[in-house]
Amino acid sequence: MSRPHIDKILYGGDYNPEQWPKEVWDTDHRLFTKAGIDTLTVGVFIWSLTQPAPDTYDFTVLDDILDRASAEGRRVVLATGTAALPPWLAKAHPEVNRTDFEGRRHAYGQRHNFCPSSRTYRQLSTALASRLAERYAHHPALLAWHVNNEYGGACYCERCAEAFRAWLRERHGSLDALNDAWCTTFWSHRFTDWSQIEPPNALTEHWRGPDHTAFQGITLDYLRFTTDALLGCFVAEKEAIRAHDPSTLVTTNFMGMYRPLDYHRWAPHLDFASWDSYPPLDKPPSWPALAHDLMRGLKDGAPFWLMEQAPSTTACRDVNPLRRPGELRLATWQAVAHGADATLYFQMRASRGASEKFFGAVIGHAGREDTRVFSEVAALGAELKSLGAATVGARTPARAALLFDWDSWWALEISDGPSRLVKYLDVVHAYYGAARAAGADVDVVPVTADLSAYDVVLAPALHLVKGDLAARLEAVAERGGTVLTTFLSGRCDEHDRAFLADVPGPLAPLMGVRVDEWDARPAGVTNPLDGGGGEGSLVFEIVIPQGAEPVARYTSDFYAGTPAVTRNRFGESGGEGWYVATHLDEAGTDRVVRAVLARHDLVGPYAEHRDVESATRVAPDGTRVLFLLNHGAAAAELTAHTTATDLLTGERHEKGGPLTLGPLGVAVLRVE
Repeated sequence: MSRPHIDKILYGGDYNPEQWPKEVWDTDHRLFTKAGIDTLTVGVFIWSLTQPAPDTYDFTVLDDILDRASAEGRRVVLATGTAALPPWLAKAHPEVNRTDFEGRRHAYGQRHNFCPSSRTYRQLSTALASRLAERYAHHPALLAWHVNNEYGGACYCERCAEAFRAWLRERHGSLDALNDAWCTTFWSHRFTDWSQIEPPNALTEHWRGPDHTAFQGITLDYLRFTTDALLGCFVAEKEAIRAHDPSTLVTTNFMGMYRPLDYHRWAPHLDFASWDSYPPLDKPPSWPALAHDLMRGLKDGAPFWLMEQAPSTTACRDVNPLRRPGELRLATWQAVAHGADATLYFQMRASRGASEKFFGAVIGHAGREDTRVFSEVAALGAELKSLGAATVGARTPARAALLFDWDSWWALEISDGPSRLVKYLDVVHAYYGAARAAGADVDVVPVTADLSAYDVVLAPALHLVKGDLAARLEAVAERGGTVLTTFLSGRCDEHDRAFLADVPGPLAPLMGVRVDEWDARPAGVTNPLDGGGGEGSLVFEIVIPQGAEPVARYTSDFYAGTPAVTRNRFGESGGEGWYVATHLDEAGTDRVVRAVLARHDLVGPYAEHRDVESATRVAPDGTRVLFLLNHGAAAAELTAHTTATDLLTGERHEKGGPLTLGPLGVAVLRVE
């Protein structure tokens, strides 16, 4: 593989000129030039044009799209177009259509409508990818390959059942091992033949939806299987591309914190990570920041590409607010601050019909260049051009890590008890957000990651403890670091079987605590902690110290006076294990996390400015770039903690001097 030469942050987005006559293309490219657009993602949903019949391929439109991009000096991320079936395929081979969770075989429609276990789909999708690679591998416009699009969903057909059984044979080896892993002596479920195993769905092990299952082990394995089944589709297309193009980078666009697929299992197969950012409307800026850092962590801290974001408004929600003036710029620079080497939009020109016709676009239906949105996009394009290659390839020098584990996410939220009100992302985000608010750069990494570079490891809601993880966490503390974990951690093994040990299982020696009981209460029931430590809710574990010292205690109910937060000295180098036994509110979480970070001098210089986000990247030449982002509606008056030059304005800031960020303001500072 050879990485393409990139001399600036890539800028552009999804472009579907096949929807428009060619005279519209002329307008588009003129406006692209005006806006500084250099990169186009094309062919994402073009299968029905490139293969209009089983034995017919027609690349005329795609030829014109790529040739025009090349003539205009633009690069192309070329999609294989295999995310949505053409109608003829579904009609000729109805078995490629998915069967849903309720057991209904779907007819043709929508997208993500293929069965991942379908041999027909695999054969035809790889054949198309192969032909595309053979035709365009050496095209001057080609920058990267984009396989499929936003993989997702699940299928429960008989072919998937057969594939699941084969996957289980490989994973468990024998029925005895599988029965032991799934605890099938419960409810007379012991399997004596592989054919007896059915996918867990509404007709078998589930009631009240996908999160209510009688056998967590079966459902957990089916989630893993679905991840691998869809990954197999990606790998097959990538291999088909590689047969003709051994060097161009290949990716597919992820969806950030997307529960159905374990992206850590996909990461080794991607040449670079890319993702689509459409944060929930009610979430703070630390929510997309967490997703950015998760995506950066997929490839050991290498830069990612922001493959999609809305320039103005989405159209996929019941209510779709407009981005206010300045919000697009701020969101884009936030992505760059967290590791993006590309910032691309969905979409470049608004679709005329179907479900995305009101989805925001750089160019609206009227094709105007005097709109506010286009003006903001063009101004941002000029800023990115002026920045040049200053941050391209730059990495984040984090000394704090947050463990993110899809298995724990799945297992926690399909568990009966202690509380279905506990949501994995809410817990993880609370600790990540507290660390970011304190000004710490954070790597978001899998539980298999090398932890030797980190002084602080945050492991909230680490429900499953797998392999040698407990020993590696102890090693962090043994060399003087700090490990923090929370309630409902260390409960189960990789098969979601409870440890036959005191809670928190393998984490107990590091944490120095024992938990025999836990209380779950409805939302709104809180228990204040002493000493101004905030208040807990949802789950209240009753901690018995086994060497740990209390940091904060419950103040109400029969367990008043027992520890809610503890600190345990571990090892000969002053390391510590912190245990938080309840779902703390924001104030309590901030207090605990800042105490942990302060031990290692990781609280940032602007931590008292709640609306100001800071992030650092170090370029390949060693240049240190500090990003300051003001998410507030008022100006932020700061004191520069070091001498630096703003790469966007050229303004020099002396250490100790004033540094003002306007409302939604951004500073990109080269630290001297």
